[in-house]
Amino acid sequence: MSTGAVILAGGLARRMGGQDKGLIMLAGQPMVARVLQTVQPLVDQCVINANRNLDAYAEFGVPVIRDQLEGHLGPLAGLSAGMDALKTDHVFMCPCDSPFLQSGLCRALLQACIDEDADLAVAHDGERLQPVFLVVKQRVKASLDAFLAAGERKIDRWFDELQITRIPASGFAESFRNINTEEERLRAENELSS
Repeated sequence: MSTGAVILAGGLARRMGGQDKGLIMLAGQPMVARVLQTVQPLVDQCVINANRNLDAYAEFGVPVIRDQLEGHLGPLAGLSAGMDALKTDHVFMCPCDSPFLQSGLCRALLQACIDEDADLAVAHDGERLQPVFLVVKQRVKASLDAFLAAGERKIDRWFDELQITRIPASGFAESFRNINTEEERLRAENELSS
């Protein structure tokens, strides 16, 4: 049984002034490098989904794949491209701007997906779903592509079509902390540097 990971770096980062968030430096490293350090040891294959700065992302030593659909359609377009590239039994997805991602979250999602034979396992932080942190089985690729082809984008609406399991993940709260503003980046930088 094989597991892959797609790290989402294909967004427009409007709240960061359009900067490419995965390449923003945090305590001496691009944010995507921090995510890769956590994810790569846990999976058989890893790809980065990016739609710009492809050469810069290629320097991290994993395949870089673009959305196959035009127009920056969001996380599900990145997941679809990742599933095509990976062809693994399971695919873990997370965003590039989660530099505090914990390996235990990845393991918990994968184990729940396997144990419950769910189509998809998604993190729940105790208050709400964290829908871009999930493990999905390759068998749902046709469902995902049909959902996107119908013009749908909202990730939790796709979940309604699947057999999903929600993982209690309040113990992994740091994993969901992403960097959307310069203020958040500076705060994280201070923490990591102290």
